[in-house]
Amino acid sequence: MDLFLKITSQDTEHRVVLGGDIDAHTGPKVKETLMSLANEPGTSRLLVDLEAVEYMDSTGIGIFIAVMKACKQRECAFEVQKLSARVERLFRITGLYEHIAIRKGESE
Repeated sequence: MDLFLKITSQDTEHRVVLGGDIDAHTGPKVKETLMSLANEPGTSRLLVDLEAVEYMDSTGIGIFIAVMKACKQRECAFEVQKLSARVERLFRITGLYEHIAIRKGESE
């Protein structure tokens, strides 16, 4: 499946809705988008909605680790929300669940 990506921004906060697959084929676009927002001067919060992500492999895990580190360096809050059961399981198996702020519902 292809990748769906939608960005909405308000002041220094960005929300990215991802859908489809995050894998070796779509990963570069996801990483480029998220890293660019995380490294944008003044970004205070980056929220990624994963509700419509149907598949993610280790490429996606690597992307989220890189974005988490970039946000930490820039003192930008990084959160993910609405993980599908499949993606949540992957986050738990890899230990990422304990290191990234995960919201269960809608963003504030």
